[in-house]
Parts: sequence; structure tokens; C-alpha cells
Amino acid sequence: MDVVIITAIIASLFLALGVAEPLAARLRLPYSVLLAGLGIGIGLVAGFLLRTELTDAFNPVAEAILNLPIRSNVFLYLFLPTLLFQVTLGMNVRRMIDDWVPILSLAVVAVIFSTFVIGHALYWISDFSLVACLLVGAIVSTTDPSAVVGIFRSIAAPRRLTRIIEGESLLNDAAAIALFGVLMGFVMRGVPNPDLVEATGRFPYLILGGALTGWLFGRLAVWIMAGFSRHLLAQLSVSVALPYLSYIVAANLLGASGVIAVVVAGLTVNLTAPASLAPAAWTALKEVWELLAHWAGALIFVLAALLIPRLLEGITLWDVGLTLVVVAAALLARAVILYGLLPLLSVSGLSPEMGRPYRAAILWGGLRGAVTLALALAVTESLRVPPDVRRMVGVLATGYTLFTLVVQGGTLRWVISWLGLDKLSPLDAALSNQVIAVALQTVREDVQRATEDYELSRDIVRSEAKQFAERLDGAVRRAEDSREILDRDRVTLGLIAVAGAERNLVLERIREHGVSERLTDRLLSDADHLIEATRQDGRLGYRRASRRAVGFTRQFRTAVALYNRFGIAGPLAHRTADRFEILIFQRLILRELDAFIDMRIRRIHGRRVAELLHDLLGRRQEMVEQALDGLKLQYPGYADELERRFIRRTALRLERREYDLLHEEGLIGDELYTDLLQRIDVRLAEESRRPGLDIAVARTDLARQVPLFSELDEDSLRLLGRSLRTRYHAPGDLIVSRRTTADTVHFISSGAVELRRAGQTYRLGRGEFFGQLALLHKRALPSEVEAIAPTTLLTLDDKRFMRLLEKSPAIREAVRKSAEERGIPLGALSSAVRPRRSG
Repeated sequence: MDVVIITAIIASLFLALGVAEPLAARLRLPYSVLLAGLGIGIGLVAGFLLRTELTDAFNPVAEAILNLPIRSNVFLYLFLPTLLFQVTLGMNVRRMIDDWVPILSLAVVAVIFSTFVIGHALYWISDFSLVACLLVGAIVSTTDPSAVVGIFRSIAAPRRLTRIIEGESLLNDAAAIALFGVLMGFVMRGVPNPDLVEATGRFPYLILGGALTGWLFGRLAVWIMAGFSRHLLAQLSVSVALPYLSYIVAANLLGASGVIAVVVAGLTVNLTAPASLAPAAWTALKEVWELLAHWAGALIFVLAALLIPRLLEGITLWDVGLTLVVVAAALLARAVILYGLLPLLSVSGLSPEMGRPYRAAILWGGLRGAVTLALALAVTESLRVPPDVRRMVGVLATGYTLFTLVVQGGTLRWVISWLGLDKLSPLDAALSNQVIAVALQTVREDVQRATEDYELSRDIVRSEAKQFAERLDGAVRRAEDSREILDRDRVTLGLIAVAGAERNLVLERIREHGVSERLTDRLLSDADHLIEATRQDGRLGYRRASRRAVGFTRQFRTAVALYNRFGIAGPLAHRTADRFEILIFQRLILRELDAFIDMRIRRIHGRRVAELLHDLLGRRQEMVEQALDGLKLQYPGYADELERRFIRRTALRLERREYDLLHEEGLIGDELYTDLLQRIDVRLAEESRRPGLDIAVARTDLARQVPLFSELDEDSLRLLGRSLRTRYHAPGDLIVSRRTTADTVHFISSGAVELRRAGQTYRLGRGEFFGQLALLHKRALPSEVEAIAPTTLLTLDDKRFMRLLEKSPAIREAVRKSAEERGIPLGALSSAVRPRRSG
């Protein structure tokens, strides 16, 4: 084949892709539908030119198009890893982990159920074997992720709902391709009715083997890219190699699922790369992959659609009937999942509630595309598959794909409009009038100042001002007419705006290196959760998400458990330092939001709503300050070190901004500018190393802050610090139960607990202690102690506590006083403790 012709065809394809996207927007068609139509049209025209006797001038081009080396391996090894990898990079993985139950349920259950329904429907009315019919079911169960996600983004669905559907559509392909591999093996071996246990027995290996391969390759790639910190192009090259190597090693060397390997590799990079790569490198990596995936997604649709005329060659009415059976069975299976499984998940609290219009949009928007055609092509290319099965799979998969693209895709916009999902809600419509009125008032003030500065003609200014005033008056009237917005709704909308402003501030600080790279994902996740919780539950959701942002994460609780049970301090020190930095950062961000409320919210929603938002924000600030004060009590001085580090990083950031400005103004040359930036990068790298936190050393400092230990001298205090053990508890943790052995005394270094005994409740705070009465009575008293705030305890065993009682009269008096307050006789105190005589 002539290289010139091939080059011209490829260039023409890219030109067509460039024209197709704006054309699809103008025609209000899904991009994938237009691409499929383009591919089908090219294939039909090429076939016509090759067969017609009108002219032979275009025969070389037509032959080149029809003889393009389009094989299933081209789709599965070249295009599919690109598409899957890019989708995983764009996901909010940490938030998606919160919804792993509905995502996996929809992905795995939907694929298996759809395969079962479609396969048995074909088996009942056709003469093909059950395994061949199930193979068709697995092939057509692969939805097109880009089409499904595009639907939800076009109708502005809730973010959590979009995230669930996005994860489901991605894992749907992975599960369907893995199931396709199992069933394809039975078809090639000639097993007509495989045993269900045998059919699913290899499935765990496919999934786990692919997942382990992807995780290992993802971690290795991030480690290599982190080592190439000064070579951006090298980092990008490593990222490009990652999905293909993961796919090939898993699929060809290990016999596992290459699709799962690519997905897990992408998720691993998504989770670990932001903490290991510079923000600029991470941004560049995602931009490069977005471009690669755009090209791959478009080309795979066009090239796959080229095959449709060939695959449908010789189609009969019986084939059309079987295709309609596949259509009906696929829609039925998807409807059962959407209207059966999803409501059950919503009732159980595992998934957000999905309204009927959304479910109808998903049902009709389940477009099939290039992945389905690629799998069908793999079957038609295999000589080990019987000829009649090859033809049946090719015709049915292609016919069903064509139906979803032409019929469903062509009417999708109309369906969305009919369901009312493309219209603003009454609340949003009323808010838009308020926003327009406020924005026009601000614009009028700015335009007035600009005309005064430029000394424009008064007649022109007066004429334009009159037209603008008419527009402003109309906007104000519409805003005054939309008084149906309740204060409760205004507060919700205001909180959503405040949460969005907080997210923007977080992004700005991340871009300016104002926070450690490893914490960026946690901060963005908290900001996203704040927005979503407010959208769902208003003020209550905002408060709940605010408490969650200040509370302990799963990782912190795990580190606490390791320290409390096994004395392993490293993970806890690491997580505590993270908590320090996050709280300091939150405090700085929250202080900037007050100005946003006064400048924006007050003008849109009024003074009363602004005051309520200030109050809610003030409560958040109090929570952050309280949590930060608790940490400062535990580790005095460490917060000061972090604040000094923050000031130094801010100074370097501002210094870099000045150099950028001087370079843009031409006051410094390229060579000097590059040298100055390199110096800034070196100093930023030095400041990126956070000061270490030694929890073990802090025990003596913690003991010094307990008032009961104030009379001890430094030597005794140092010895006591070695004997004390530090335990951390989150609110709600049960510290002492009725079955706890009476062998430990707990001193409260920071926080608060609630002690419940004999129907009475006592609240103890910093400097108080508990457990001493049960120890002196030498039996467990029927009581419970629960943490009601983030609490740090210093614990002593019974022998060391008795020695401390002998040494400290203040502690003996405190023990006696606490016993009297709780009505517990403590005659054992004098006999158990004999103060040492001086001399």
C-alpha cells in the first residue's frame, strides 16, 4: 500500500475529526453518533467507488480505505488502554471509594444479569448453543463510557450520581471483557453448555491477577516518574508506556485481564502521583492523556464504523428479527437493574436516590460503540469459532450497535428534553434572575468608572448608559418578581457558593505550592464532599461535612489502633503531622471566605442570609481552632514550625510571581529568568520537607501539662514520661466498658470524656482522670467511659500508679475528692497507700 496514500488517509481522518466535534454541537447530536455516521459513510462511499464503472480514478484510495489493517487487536491493544487509562486519571477516586458498593453492584451485577437475559432470550428462539448466545450477551453488555458520562454532564446531574454512573460504565467494560474471555474459551473448545461453576471459576483469577499487575506497574511508574522530577517529557513518556505494558503483561504473559490491569494502573497513578509529582507535571500529564484519549476515542469510532457495512453484508429478515430480540432483552435487563436494584440500594442507604427521569435517561442512553464492535470483530477473526457462530455474532453485535447509535443516540436529546432534564429548576431559575441583577449592577459601576478614566464623549456615554439602564431595570423587575425563594433555599444556595469558593481557594493554593502535594487530594476531596453534602441536605449537610473535614480519617484511626495496640508510632506521627498541616491550611482558607460572603452573597441573597452564613462559617472556624488547640497542647511548638514553613513557602511563591512579572515585561532575559527559577525550585524543594514529629518524645511534655503532675520534679517527671503510654480516641470511641479489666488509670491530656455509672453521668476534661477507683477497689466497677471529643489520654498501669500515689500527696487528695463526688467509699486508700516518710 502506498505510503503517500496512507499518510493522506490518516491526515484526512484527523481533519474530519476536527470538523466533526463542532458539527455535532451544531446538530445537537452525541459526538460518538456523528463519528459512527462518518465511518459508515466513508465505508459505503469507498465500496461504491470500487464497484462503480463510472470512474477508476479513486480506486487506489478506495482500496486503501477498505484494506486498512483494522483488526480486533488494533482496538484492544492500541485504542482501548488509552481510553480506559485516561478515564481513570480524570476520576475523583477517593470520593468514588465512598460509593464502591453501588458502583461494583451496578457494574458486575448488571453485566452478568444482562448477559444472562440476552443469552437465554436468543437461546429460546434460535438454534445456536447456549454458550454462543451468552457470548453475544457479554459482547453487547459493554456500554460506551464517554456517551453515558456525557449524558449526565449535559443534564447537570448531581455530582455523586454522575460519579457512580461514571465508575459503573468504566468497570462495566472491564467486567464484560473479562466475561467475554471466559465464554470465548468455551466457544473455541466446542463446549455448548458450560458448567456454571467452571465458567465462573476462572473469573477471580482474571480480576485479581489483572488488579495486582496494574497496581505493581502503577506504583513502579510513579516511582520512576518521581525520580525524573526535572524532566517533564521523560515523565510523560513513562506514563504513555504504563497502560500498554500493563495490558500486555497481564493479558499475554499472565493470562489475566488486561483491561483490569489498565484500570487499576490508572487508579493507582490517580491516587499516588499527585503526592509524588509536582502540580505542573501532574497537570501536564492529564492534559496529554486527555488529548490522546480524544484522538483514540474518535479514531476507534470511525475505524470501527468502517467495518459495519462489511459485517452486515448478506443480512436477512431473520437476522433483523434476532437483532430486535437482542434490543428488547438488553433494554429489559437494563430496566430491571435501574428500576429494581437501584431503588433497593437507595433504600439501604448504599446509593443516592435517583429520580425516574434520570433512570429513564440512563436506560435510553446506554449506547454501544467501538468496544462492542471490537469484541465482535475478534470473534469473526477466530478460525476456531464455527462459521455460523462467527456470522451470527458479527451481525447481531453490529446490528445492535447500529440501533443504539442511530435510534437511541439520534433521539437522546429529544428524550432528555421530554423528561425535562435540560431545564432549570424553579429555584435555579429564580436565582438566575437575582444573579443577573447583581452582576449588571456591578458592571454598571465598573463601566461608569472606566468611562470617566478614558474621558469618552458624553453623548455616547449617555446613550449607552440609557440602554444599559433599561436592561438593568428589566433584570431588577424580574428579580423582584421571583420572591418565591425561601430563606432556607437562599442559605443552601449561599452555602453551595461558599463551598465552591473554598474549593477554588484550595486549587489556587495548590497551584502556588502553598500546601504539600501529598495532601492536595485530601483537601480537594473534602471540598467536593462539602459541596455535594450541601446540595443534598442543605445546612445540615454542610455542618455534617464540616465535622467530617475536621474529624479523624480511616487512615488516622488505623494509625491510632497500631499505636494503641502495638506501640508502632511511625504511622501515627505521620498522620498527626498531616492533621496539623490540614488544620492550619483550613484555618487560613476559612478566614478568606468572610470577604467572599460580604462581596458576593450579601448582594445576591441579602443581609440576613449573609449573617447566617457568617455564623455557620464562624462555627467551622471554632471547630478548626479547637482541634488545632488540642494538637498544640499535645505537641507544643510543632504548629509554630509548620507556620514558619508556610510563611517561607509563601514568600518563595510571591518571589517567583515577581520574577514571572519581570520576565513578561521584558526587564530580565531568558537566561537570568531560568537561573532565578531554578534557585526558587531548589529552595521550594528544601521547604517541601516537613519537620518531623516524634510522638514518643512528646510524652514528657504531655505529662508536664497535666496539673496533677505539676509538683513532681524534673527527674520524676522524666521517669513518669517513660512509664506513660499515649492513647488517642475519636468522638464516640468506647474507652472503658463494663467488662474492662481494672488495671489502668487514664489521665486526660486533652479532650473530654463522658463517664456513665449507676444511672449517673459525669463529664471529665483536661487534667482529670478515671480508672483509679476501680483499681483501688481491685475490681471492675460497672461503668462506661466514652470520648465525646478528640481525646488524648496518658495511661499508667496499676503498679506504677500505686508508686505515684505514694510519691504525690496532690494525686492522693485528687483521688479522694473524686471518690467523694461520685459517692464511692474509698477506705482502701489509706491502707493501699502508705506515704513515704521524709528522711
